[in-house]
Amino acid sequence: MITSLEAGERGQCSRAWSFPCWLPACGGGRRSLPAPVDAKTGETVPIGGFGFDGRFTDVVEVSRDRFEALVADALDSLPPELGRQMCNIAILVEDEPPLPGLLGLYEGVPLPERGDRYSGVLPDRITIYRKSICDMGETEAQVVEQVRVTVIHEVAHHFGIDDRRLAELGWE
Repeated sequence: MITSLEAGERGQCSRAWSFPCWLPACGGGRRSLPAPVDAKTGETVPIGGFGFDGRFTDVVEVSRDRFEALVADALDSLPPELGRQMCNIAILVEDEPPLPGLLGLYEGVPLPERGDRYSGVLPDRITIYRKSICDMGETEAQVVEQVRVTVIHEVAHHFGIDDRRLAELGWE
């Protein structure tokens, strides 16, 4: 788990939302084998998968610790005023998504939906899926960017912004 923000003094809401984020319509390559490592340099050797443009390409395997650091960096890049408004939420990293190609998932009650009766509820969850994102990139820089975009996308759902509005804003 990356972080958990404490519950605010708010009421309870009866609606819960789940916003999945998927790979582009091109599909996505799944791998269950670990990426090979160059014996001389100790660096990860890229192996094949579907990239950002839908073509089969090399992908980068990023370690769990490095990936969690990328998620933390993406959260740290949010404007401080947004970070202060985030309430009762846990940010998680999982290796495998529950469905192939899922990049991230927000589960919970968006801030605008929380009313006077929102209290005593478990934290909302944002889960970022490491292997789905790593499968998309040919370089670590592409993985870093996709982590940032996915984190911003899921945080937007926490603030009540749906996929249609995110698309209008250019955050598909």
